Amino acid sequence: MVAFFRTSVLLALSNTVMTLAWYGHLRWFKAWPWILAALASWGIAFFEYMLQVPANRLGHQTMSIVQLKVLQEAISLAVFVPVSALVLKERVGWDFALSGVFLVLAVVFAFRGR
Repeated sequence: MVAFFRTSVLLALSNTVMTLAWYGHLRWFKAWPWILAALASWGIAFFEYMLQVPANRLGHQTMSIVQLKVLQEAISLAVFVPVSALVLKERVGWDFALSGVFLVLAVVFAFRGR
């Protein structure tokens, strides 16, 4: 259970950084040429990998790769929605909440019987 919690925290941090790398340039570097925005995003993504790789190594000690991926996708949406609303100033609708419910169900089914 400790590995699951640590993996989840690392994946949440990793996804926060990656969301900023993938979409932050649309807010903060919008006037930059795309190549400079891509280089800035790659620089940010480096720190995401410094969190994601240890998360996957730790998680794979107790989870299958499929379980790890399903968990990562659920965390990705759970992180994306608040970051997109609070940091990137996007409108969040009910459809995001419903998507989250389905992802939580995917996690439940992926870990069922373990």
